[in-house]
Amino acid sequence: MTTTASGATHASSQVPATADSAFVRACRGGPASHTPVWFMRQAGRSLPEYRKVRTGIPMLESCRRPELVAEITLQPVRRHGVDAAIFFSDIVVPIAAAGIDLEIVAGTGPVIAEPIRAAADLDRLRPITRDDVAFVDQAVRLLTAELGATPLIGFAGAPFTLASYLVEGGPSRTYARTKAMMYGAPDLWNALLDRLADITLEFLRVQIGAGVSAVQLFDSWAGALSEADYRRYVLPHSRKVLGGLADAGVPRIHFGVGTALLLGAMGEAGADVVGVDWRTPLDQALTQIGPGKPVQGNLDPAVLFAPWPVVEQHVRRILDEGRAAPGHVFNLGHGVLPDTDPDVLTRVVELVHTVSGR
Repeated sequence: MTTTASGATHASSQVPATADSAFVRACRGGPASHTPVWFMRQAGRSLPEYRKVRTGIPMLESCRRPELVAEITLQPVRRHGVDAAIFFSDIVVPIAAAGIDLEIVAGTGPVIAEPIRAAADLDRLRPITRDDVAFVDQAVRLLTAELGATPLIGFAGAPFTLASYLVEGGPSRTYARTKAMMYGAPDLWNALLDRLADITLEFLRVQIGAGVSAVQLFDSWAGALSEADYRRYVLPHSRKVLGGLADAGVPRIHFGVGTALLLGAMGEAGADVVGVDWRTPLDQALTQIGPGKPVQGNLDPAVLFAPWPVVEQHVRRILDEGRAAPGHVFNLGHGVLPDTDPDVLTRVVELVHTVSGR
């Protein structure tokens, strides 16, 4: 158990405790006692204790209550024994703090009241300060005090993924309006993503200042792009975020879905660790990303619904593939599905620790 103090003292006091963890060691490409494991969306709907504490509380409101955020973030650490906690929030929290009127609709996702479609709309997207997300700072401090030597991962959505919600007005399967702006109004597009990069960078700096041990930048929908378009319209803005954290002293993870063709470019964005979804075997991903970078991933979340011998076979395969990397963080290839049996997740953690122990 650690004690809280002022911002800088609190954050620095966490470095010795978490720097020796298997998770941080793996992220830095160093030797670890075992392959660390955590799961995207490990704090969420697959846990009955999560559903209980969230009853009657809208998603955005849940993200703004520090004590509730701390409790939800800690639930999978207690239950599964994972090697890192992931801060409970939502990728649209910072853009809501920046003045965008939005709602997270159950079963749908973020819905934007007035989408951004013209240059005049950019005025509704203002910069954020620490005071705008003080509840995040408070929640991180509560968590780092409680977690002790267990690392806490902060996170944010990448500029492209945030832009897709803002332009489309909500989730999309085609990203038609997003791409129309990207191709047809590149000046507006770049102005939008530049603002989002600044907002995202400040959101992550707040989390780092409060004591998180690593951060993950989610570009969930970047897989909708070709490599050429990613490099031209997206990479500079993701690089601004990740590069802006180069001296922050914490590992940076970059993850996207359906990004098999983009892994090399994503590896150039400035992250220390590249997350790989389930579609690309880790050993193949390593050749695309290039030498020297640890990887994270990448069990297909749907495999967790198969009989245990099948789950075990896939876990062992991924551990074998990950050994070729300078560091490997075991994870899913995307988030935990809501109907996943929590006991299977616990067994996966135990299996990873047992098989990879050294």
